[in-house]
Amino acid sequence: MSSMIKLPRVRRRRQLNRSMAGNTVLFVIMGICGVFMAVPLVMIVNNALKPLDELFRYPPHIFVRNPSLDNFSDLYVLMSGSWVPFSRYILNTLIITGGGTIGHVLVASMAAYPLAKWEFPGKKLLFQTVVLSLMFSYTVTSIPNYMIISWLGINNTYLAVVLPAFAYGLGLYLMKQFMEQIPDQLIESARLDGAGELRIFFRIVMPNVKPAWLTLAIFQFQSMWGNTGSGFLRSEQLKPLQYALYQIVGGGVARQGAGAVVQLIIAAIPITIFIICQSNIIETMTTSGMKE
Repeated sequence: MSSMIKLPRVRRRRQLNRSMAGNTVLFVIMGICGVFMAVPLVMIVNNALKPLDELFRYPPHIFVRNPSLDNFSDLYVLMSGSWVPFSRYILNTLIITGGGTIGHVLVASMAAYPLAKWEFPGKKLLFQTVVLSLMFSYTVTSIPNYMIISWLGINNTYLAVVLPAFAYGLGLYLMKQFMEQIPDQLIESARLDGAGELRIFFRIVMPNVKPAWLTLAIFQFQSMWGNTGSGFLRSEQLKPLQYALYQIVGGGVARQGAGAVVQLIIAAIPITIFIICQSNIIETMTTSGMKE
């Protein structure tokens, strides 16, 4: 009888069989992709340090042979010779970029909250309209935007560049998808405790969707940083730094050294902001997940 008793089978955990060859191939592929992505950034840094004879050398060299800071001094001389102070261009850029980024994050978040957590007639139609607007590029809507700005009477002002940044549909779509993951019980319990909608929004909803609005802020900052305001700003004292830098690049062969420094400045600021915020995004995504 004892021989007929069947012992329960012990299930063994399946271990991942990772071969050394497979890991080696994977790391080689990732290394090649990393090199291709890093080469443009390396060239931008090296071009800013190259003298003019190396900039026009063919075939071009990735790394600088005789590094020099003459390009930086040339850019300083060109900017200091402008009748508009360089600090004015920086101030205009901070106002336009900061205002457009902060305003877009707030407007998109506050518009996404009722779409994600409230019930009202026309909710689905309104959200489908927002999704449909993602199909149109900025070039298609540039003429209607200009007509609206002119009708409002804010042309040739900071608002002419900042205000259209509030209405990008991508931000609203992204925030709504993240806010739907917040449990309804959490919001209902806050309402039962007497919290108002604004307090719920800023104290509960926004901290729990930090990955979304932080990522949105990075994308919007990059978009506003590259905005020259050429379609709405006519006064030279309102132009951002990007406009002044692009004017230097278009000054001919003699300014190519300063133009290389301009490319470095244009690329360095968004990359720095992205690197700083990337760590916060990864940390928030790994620690603030919520489930029903």
